Amino acid sequence: MTRIDRYILVLFLRTALICFCSIAGVVIVFHAFTSLDDLVKQGQAEDGLIPVMMRYYGPYLLLMFDWTGAIIALMAFLFTVGWIRRSGELTATLSAGISHGRIFRPVLIASLVIVLVQLANREFILPAYRDALTLKAKDISGETEQPILAQYDKTNRVLVDGSALITQSQVIREPSFRLDGDYPGFGDTLLARSARWVEATKDHPSGYLLEGVERPSQIDRLASVGVEDRPIMMTSRDQLWLGSRQCFFATSVHTDLLQTNQTATRTASVAELVRRVRNPAVHSSTSLHVMLHERIIRPPLDFALILLGLPLVVNRRGRNLFVMVGAAMLTVLAFFMIKTLAGAMGGSGYLLSPAMAAWIPLIVLGPIAYVRLRDVQLV
Repeated sequence: MTRIDRYILVLFLRTALICFCSIAGVVIVFHAFTSLDDLVKQGQAEDGLIPVMMRYYGPYLLLMFDWTGAIIALMAFLFTVGWIRRSGELTATLSAGISHGRIFRPVLIASLVIVLVQLANREFILPAYRDALTLKAKDISGETEQPILAQYDKTNRVLVDGSALITQSQVIREPSFRLDGDYPGFGDTLLARSARWVEATKDHPSGYLLEGVERPSQIDRLASVGVEDRPIMMTSRDQLWLGSRQCFFATSVHTDLLQTNQTATRTASVAELVRRVRNPAVHSSTSLHVMLHERIIRPPLDFALILLGLPLVVNRRGRNLFVMVGAAMLTVLAFFMIKTLAGAMGGSGYLLSPAMAAWIPLIVLGPIAYVRLRDVQLV
């Protein structure tokens, strides 16, 4: 890497950092003004306002980077080129016989790194904060009850429902499970004080541990029920690890599937989305299939967006910087219009399958981006 490469790279990264901090600062300031009372109250109850704001807005900064990383890279690219053109450094470098492609190679590599960092953030970091991203400022403690989205377990023929959901502790308040399957003695409804999600152990598969079972009233006298070797309803009569008025319902309907806020689904990793699509117990919508394919192709599509802006960067007309930024905004708008339209058609099942709807933007824009990259390398 030459000195001019390091100079352009540092200028690009500094510009990208400034752009991101500016956008994040504006969003945080406007949101904090509307939620300041709740944040101050939480800060007084804990260890101060600053740690509370960092805990609340930290995950949102990660989410914002996931949303805007590629766009910020494109804008930083434009500002970097505009600066070195205005200072005459670009003209001097080109006069030495160096092509645009060689000059901007460090910026393209840095843009690719940003896309890969977005990928790592999306797959390994954001899923750990998805519960925090569903909370409002007044709910920052994570123990606030939220509405619940009932889900039907098709495998066991049970409707999982309740009065409220606590996402952080994975607890359903006042669960009301409607039993459509054949469960002798259990009747058609299973009512309890609470139901807590429990991962699989040597004693049981994953499912819900119900405390304070109210219906059926004779729960401690009922035998466990299952299909062949697969347990479904487990009671204390033949399960020594269960106590009085306890019941265990084995299911693959996780509490994440019960959230009305779709942020938990959008911030799930590709592996988790694959498991949801393959989960035979719940219905997978066509929109979920489209989302899965979009997540798979998003890294090359984000990089294609950056490459689409190359003609704005490499131009011999000496366009004004603000004209280039305006053209870049139109490019981004057209990019998202194609992506949104294809996703909507795939989600509704109109003309396009979910897989084709997700891949069409890359099929259309990928070759154009590649041709523009080749043109820059030859200029």
